[in-house]
Amino acid sequence: MPAYLDKIIGAHRAEASFDHRDVEELVELAVAAPPARSFVGAIEKASAQRGMAVISEIKRRSPSKGDLDPTLDPAVVAVDYELGGATCLSVLTDREFFGGSVEDLRLAREACALPVLRKDFTVSGRDVCDARLMGADAVLLIVAALTDDELADFLSVARRCSLAALVEVHDAVELHRALDAGADVIGVNQRDLRTFEVDHHRALTLGAAIPTEICRVAESGIKGGEDVRRLAEAGYQAVLVGETLVRSGDRRAAVGQLLSSPS
Repeated sequence: MPAYLDKIIGAHRAEASFDHRDVEELVELAVAAPPARSFVGAIEKASAQRGMAVISEIKRRSPSKGDLDPTLDPAVVAVDYELGGATCLSVLTDREFFGGSVEDLRLAREACALPVLRKDFTVSGRDVCDARLMGADAVLLIVAALTDDELADFLSVARRCSLAALVEVHDAVELHRALDAGADVIGVNQRDLRTFEVDHHRALTLGAAIPTEICRVAESGIKGGEDVRRLAEAGYQAVLVGETLVRSGDRRAAVGQLLSSPS
């Protein structure tokens, strides 16, 4: 199977090598930006009230599945998700591999009141600052793509910029690395980003090892209310769902169905 993550991260690192902006200057700009919406607060409130929060994703395509909806209107999709009961948005901004853009994030956030995660492949402190400057309320840090020093540094930059950081792991080793770095929001991705294969038991297995004070998010391969119910029982407070919602003919209803466990 193709090593998707290696290819994507390699492309992002190559692009970052040409970026010589001063990180401290970018942090100052980010600190001066309008206040962020509370990503973690929204998840904790929804989880307490409804048993689970839904982070609904806006993406046009993926390397493994190809086009999902290349002509989607991010503002319209954001409103549909919000009306359906979504707690937060996740918006792909990677253009080369996922067909996303910064404009997609801006339009989606302007159209609704939900906190927004910038879903991209963060490889520098500048990427973290850029997430805040484009209006994101949270940034994605993928443990498999970063060194321990990078992970700790990017977490620090995110906190200085008032950004939540969703730290994504795929196995027990990565989970320990995330915890050692001080992550307080952990996402367990059931999709192996090197092969894009989904393991539906991964989140259930790792859930028991995540401390209860950590905000816990399950990602990928989530199809319906029964999946959500199992993940809630495993201790997760939120699910991040992309393909199922994007492909749905009625996105508003599809979000609601995730929150409706079968009897």
